[in-house]
Amino acid sequence: MIFKRIQEDIDAIFERDPAARSRFEVWLCYSGLHALIVYRIAHGFWRREWFLIARFISQVGRLFTGVEIHPGATIGRRLVIDHGHGLVIGETSEIGENVTLYHGVTLGGIAPSVDSSRQKHTKRHPTLENDVIVGSGAQILGPIVIGNGARVGANAVVTKDVPAGVTATGVPAHVVMPKDRKQAGQFWAYGTPSDGCPDPILASVDGLRGQVSLLMERIEELEGRLQEQAEAAPDTQTDEADGEMRRSVIVGGGKRR
Repeated sequence: MIFKRIQEDIDAIFERDPAARSRFEVWLCYSGLHALIVYRIAHGFWRREWFLIARFISQVGRLFTGVEIHPGATIGRRLVIDHGHGLVIGETSEIGENVTLYHGVTLGGIAPSVDSSRQKHTKRHPTLENDVIVGSGAQILGPIVIGNGARVGANAVVTKDVPAGVTATGVPAHVVMPKDRKQAGQFWAYGTPSDGCPDPILASVDGLRGQVSLLMERIEELEGRLQEQAEAAPDTQTDEADGEMRRSVIVGGGKRR
């Protein structure tokens, strides 16, 4: 069983990594694959409740690969760990099938050092469903769910659930969509569509900028009209004063007669 899983992992790497020239090269040179092999061995001991041996094997694997996978984590078939150095997968993490993780990714807890006694035997780490891609340096924290086919961009910090089929980027992460929605389920290196993503927050800001620009133009127009009226007002007042004087003269002259 374990050898069949390893063969599937090798095939998955060969399919998704254009740098892989042969399966033998993947077997010999890919630290992500080596980390998975060590994990699957350690996980077997963990399931038999040989916890100390399982942890020791996982630490040996970490020493040689730079990838730390807790033997208590649940990992599905055909996981690809690309590069992998600095990647951390916590004890209660759950990873589905056909998932891709890049280097520096953390599947961690929110506050493992706060009241740790109450956190034992509880779900503390995230769940990644099938076909998820997580870009390098992303931090996915807490017992949240990353839905089927979702993507997490590089260096994102995710603390809330991500729906299926969308891309989450930023700190804190928020959901964006590719310009072409048909591309939402495709494979994207580092979890970010190559043609860019319309950011709904930026779109809202751009809309507000447009409204502010229209308001500024309207204000300038009104200020111009007020200025014209202010400049025309003295002439009008002078004409009214001259007319009033003429009427006074005429009326006064008539009275003298």
